[in-house]
Amino acid sequence: MTTFASKVPAEADRHRAPNLLEGALHTELTPECCDLGYWFRAVPEGTLGGDPMGRSPDVPVPDHMMADGPLRQAVMQELAFRSMAEEKAARAISFLVAYAPDLAGMDFFTTQLMDEARHAYAFRGHLLELGVPEDQLEATMESLAGADRDAVLAPLEEFGLSVLEKGRDYIGGVITLTVLVEGVLAPTAELSERKWRPFDPPAAEIERAAGIDEIRHLSVGSAIVRRHLQRHPEESGRIGELIGRGMELWARLPVQELTFRREQLYQQGLDQHRDLAGDYELWPGRRLVDTTAEERMLTAAEWAHATQAARLADMGLTP
Repeated sequence: MTTFASKVPAEADRHRAPNLLEGALHTELTPECCDLGYWFRAVPEGTLGGDPMGRSPDVPVPDHMMADGPLRQAVMQELAFRSMAEEKAARAISFLVAYAPDLAGMDFFTTQLMDEARHAYAFRGHLLELGVPEDQLEATMESLAGADRDAVLAPLEEFGLSVLEKGRDYIGGVITLTVLVEGVLAPTAELSERKWRPFDPPAAEIERAAGIDEIRHLSVGSAIVRRHLQRHPEESGRIGELIGRGMELWARLPVQELTFRREQLYQQGLDQHRDLAGDYELWPGRRLVDTTAEERMLTAAEWAHATQAARLADMGLTP
């Protein structure tokens, strides 16, 4: 008898999927294989394990994360910002659903819209688990990340909507999402999963489930653009110019300042709870307790550059 688990592809299985960095660099998927049937078979049980937040119900929030301090503040600031980012992504993807030129693209981006909305829900949900009263959730998120949203996410949203809503540029929208948003933010999410594992296992599990989704998003988005350029090579100049404008925007945004500020807060918590980290390695050969805020930030930036370059090359574009 065939079990449900046997139908879950490896890249969507919470136990067998690669980490986000490896998956973003090497997984090859298409919109046809990642259709609605794939999503319903693979994601609810395979990736999420039956939990809408993507975490194990028998893994409680540790007591030290319920006590006010730099670790708690760091994870709350991070998840509030991530939830806001995922919400904006979900709203923008609605235009890709609307303008998809074929059913395969429409179906895939419908599933991605659901994924991004779920990520926002899960990150908000962990804030509730950390003790934020539900009737104060919106105000708390605003105080934690409202300024960062306005400084970083609002300009990105304006850029994306100029392509999608005003320009009705489907391929331009896929490029913006795959290269300029997820291709840059995915390595930060990978770092987040790794660094929270010793201190906040539920947060790490939520990040893990979201990361599995992002592997699919990056791979399928790359396949859609690659096919378009193979059919319309004359578009490479226009798309290259769009990517250039997007990268110029990234360079002007205070992303490094935001990341460094959070990593400094995390470092304070790490120094307070070094015993909990023990010999845990953030990456092979490097113990978490030996890392610094600067090193973690620079490493995530290197991961982002490598991921973005690999995806551009996979699309047939010069990194």
